[in-house]
Amino acid sequence: MSELRVAGPSPATMPGGAGGPIVSGPGGTCGPGPAPPLPSPGPGGGTGGGGGGTLGPGGPAPGGVTGAPGGSSASASGSTSSTSGSAREGWLFKWTNYIKGYQRRWFVLSNGLLSYYRSKAEMRHTCRGTINLATANITVEDSCNFIISNGGAQTYHLKANSEVERQRWVTALELAKAKAVKMLAESDESGDEETVSQTDKTELHNTLRTLSSKVEDLSTCNDLIAKHGTALQRSLSELETLKLPAESNEKIKQVNERATLFRITSNAMINACRDFLMLAQTHSKKWQKSLQYERDQRIRLEETLEQLAKQHNHLERAFRGATVLPANAPGSMDSSKDRCCPSKGDMSDEDDDNEFFDAPEIITVPESMGHKRTGSNISGASSEISLDEQYKHQLEDTKKEKRTRIPYKPNYSLNLWSIMKNCIGKELSKIPMPVNFNEPLSMLQRLTEDLEYHELLDRAAKCESSLEQLCYVAAFTVSSYSTTVFRTSKPFNPLLGETFELDRLEDNGYRSICEQVSHHPPAAAHHADSKHGWTLRQEIKITSKFRGKYLSIMPLGTIHCIFHATGNHYSWKKVTTTVHNIIVGKLWIDQSGEIEILNHKTGEKCILKFVPYSYFSRDVARKVTGEVLDASGKVHFVLLGTWDEKMDCFKVTTSLENGGDSRQRLHEAEDSRVMLWKRNPLPKNAENMYYFSELALTLNAPESGTAPTDSRLRPDQRLMENGRWDEANAEKQRLEEKQRISRKKREAEAMKATEDGTPYDPYKALWFERKKDPDTKEVAHIYRGGYWESKEKQDWSMCPDIF
Repeated sequence: MSELRVAGPSPATMPGGAGGPIVSGPGGTCGPGPAPPLPSPGPGGGTGGGGGGTLGPGGPAPGGVTGAPGGSSASASGSTSSTSGSAREGWLFKWTNYIKGYQRRWFVLSNGLLSYYRSKAEMRHTCRGTINLATANITVEDSCNFIISNGGAQTYHLKANSEVERQRWVTALELAKAKAVKMLAESDESGDEETVSQTDKTELHNTLRTLSSKVEDLSTCNDLIAKHGTALQRSLSELETLKLPAESNEKIKQVNERATLFRITSNAMINACRDFLMLAQTHSKKWQKSLQYERDQRIRLEETLEQLAKQHNHLERAFRGATVLPANAPGSMDSSKDRCCPSKGDMSDEDDDNEFFDAPEIITVPESMGHKRTGSNISGASSEISLDEQYKHQLEDTKKEKRTRIPYKPNYSLNLWSIMKNCIGKELSKIPMPVNFNEPLSMLQRLTEDLEYHELLDRAAKCESSLEQLCYVAAFTVSSYSTTVFRTSKPFNPLLGETFELDRLEDNGYRSICEQVSHHPPAAAHHADSKHGWTLRQEIKITSKFRGKYLSIMPLGTIHCIFHATGNHYSWKKVTTTVHNIIVGKLWIDQSGEIEILNHKTGEKCILKFVPYSYFSRDVARKVTGEVLDASGKVHFVLLGTWDEKMDCFKVTTSLENGGDSRQRLHEAEDSRVMLWKRNPLPKNAENMYYFSELALTLNAPESGTAPTDSRLRPDQRLMENGRWDEANAEKQRLEEKQRISRKKREAEAMKATEDGTPYDPYKALWFERKKDPDTKEVAHIYRGGYWESKEKQDWSMCPDIF
């Protein structure tokens, strides 16, 4: 039978005022309390007067009630809005693949999550996919199509039946996203776990006390009701003894019966309240006992891990004291490559059963920070130079065009365990990390470091053969990883709207601009133009997975390189970077995966394979192999080298392709060898300057005329570079709090606009705009122009105040 909603007064209510109404149904008394609510009527429902018959589809409704056969409102396309559990659900068309195209799927929006099923009945047992709106971008394509993406890992291309239906979904999704982001921010700002648990415990006791007092009030009311009810029945009995007309006696009996029923009902209500209170108290004790058990287990785990960390440090010190190191082992630049290679004891076995934990921030530990994680402790060189002398050198360097050094890295001690023990059971992205784990560069500046070997693209622009050009583009792709071999510190996470420019137009013929275009998920856009005939652009989002022993860093996004003379358009994606020995041991970095560089104009491509390090392999460490193929799949060049040293190219001849004598093939291969790229040596004393390359040393040098949002003007980064780490940590907290306040303000404005139904423009990047690439069909931030013109005019009025 359909649910009923009382539209008017109850059909029958006992006099007396107190207690719930007694609703008469089509066959007797339904009992005390209001009738259950009914949503809007669906197809076939009816409204009307009439008798007390049962309500069926299209049938008459009892007097004063509204009925529906369903229980939820439905639009023509099947979409519904419900107040119990889900914000919206209904049919949408989802793009699957080029064979099947768009397929009809049942979507459910609930608690900030958008899930879909093949049918409504499938909701009970199988979910086909879920996307978290808190980190998703919602883009409207046309009148019926829209896209939901969370940074590359998940992207839903959806289509509604009509523009009105699409707008309803987009509005609901934006509102759900705003609420989800707000809840995420509130969870980010929650205090210490112990304080939270103590607050919950106090709140629970307060709730129980409130319930107890309310039940006592109800008991008092019950006693008064019983007292007055008895007096009322006595008075009615006295009335019955009087000589009154027969009709009056019948009325008195009826009132007496209703008074008795009223007293029974109130007693039942009081007993139910007492049962509820006892049940709450019983479960409260169980919950408190379970909570205390989990807290004790966590404390024991922390103590055990702390003991293990102390034992490891003790063994490491004892091993270093008992081992005689060769003369060329510590600190020599010639052996630096070997020092980064892991030993057998540094191997970290992969366990597929371990659970992944997402952490957008790259959390690594510098090698020489005083907590003795490594064998080297850089203190001799830095102790000979005072900070005042370092500042003096820095000021002198800023007067030059390019500086060749920065203040030496201080040898500050850090209690690693005091930070790591707070990471247990928490998401790494929510842990505030001190600048001790950073290097004095931002992620925008690290992106710009890809241009260190820009001359490879200059040479590629001069190539007449597109296959030879592809070889140089491949070498440029590999060269961008050479700066990571010793760089185990993490860059500063850019603030939303932060920019970084690098103008080398007079010296090297190119200039570059980067901007942080998104905060959730974090994304940076980069654009570089060269007068030698090429353009490089990219939008990179960083995601990572932490497995305890190592951290896998996966850059999401596509890099594009366009050569102006030929129109050749190349695109590729980055490989996975793995930082090993996160908790204990010596940090080392490895690159692994496969890169496909595609020429969208000719169909030619290069496949590069980054071989992961293996202790049991006889191959050289950090090996990279590659093949350059034409559109038909024929191999023309073979690439071989390492991502931290050099790349060579071999031309594939007819004899090589058809086999032939092995000695002859080897001789011909050596004759055709061309060294495409070789890594530049690191500057002198680079180990004291975060292992920065020559280009990296110049990136944070102060320059006049830059935008007020430039990374060079970021105060916490500048303080860290100058060795004032305590002040840098305080400044970092101030900047993060300022960004958090700005984010809350935008969320509040978006939520208010959504509730009011007024249009609201979400945050848009200043120098980049979202466009679809005509070749890759991907939507990304592309440079819109105007930055260098604003710099020439020194007009920065449109820039936000982020520092």
